[in-house]
Amino acid sequence: MLPAERPEVRSAANPPRPEVDVVLPCLDEADALPWVLARIPRGWRALVVDNGSTDGSAEIARGLGATVVREARRGFGAACHAGLTAATADIVCFCDCDASLDPRLLVPFVREVHAGETDLVLGRRRPEGRGAWPLHARAGNLALARMLRRRTGLRLHDLGPLRAARRKPLLALGLTDRRSGYPLQMVVRAADAGWRVTEHDVPYLPRTGASKVTGTWRGTWQAVRDMSEVLAEAPTTRTLPRG
Repeated sequence: MLPAERPEVRSAANPPRPEVDVVLPCLDEADALPWVLARIPRGWRALVVDNGSTDGSAEIARGLGATVVREARRGFGAACHAGLTAATADIVCFCDCDASLDPRLLVPFVREVHAGETDLVLGRRRPEGRGAWPLHARAGNLALARMLRRRTGLRLHDLGPLRAARRKPLLALGLTDRRSGYPLQMVVRAADAGWRVTEHDVPYLPRTGASKVTGTWRGTWQAVRDMSEVLAEAPTTRTLPRG
């Protein structure tokens, strides 16, 4: 079951705590924002992290009711972590802001985390539609999944951006990558800490606009290099909280 609402005194000084915070890293996603934000489940809060947009994304997001967080430092990890540190809900989700993934898919993820059935849920992307996932991006993702398996023993197939976990344990992982390695570092450190990590298939749609990370071979290579550095980190020996 989803977290039950608790009675609260609602005022400007004491706003109601969201059931779930959804972190949406954003860099020039003006065209995709209306579609994405319209699909945030009721009672959840959208945290749009503006990472230097020049197309009015922040203003559009704010106008559509989202909470806008600004992160001047460029990088996917920088944007994700800014959203995580700005979150206040017990459970935090992550989702791309390019309309390739429907935020409503996170509902069963949150149910599993809230029920204590798992600690971190990832979405395994299943491309739908022509051009949803370029060949070079798939190849890079597959190579990293295999390296992750050797490093941690986790039999995952994807390191996709759709995911859910509890906020305090995520912060306790001490994530330091601020580029493309952030999603992988989250999984690696969670595995080192003994977290239960699960994976579910999700439909992956053609994104709106060009990818800033895997839209080219060069971008994919940079992402793979960032993630390879994460995999080279020494295993974490300390036990961290899961929930």
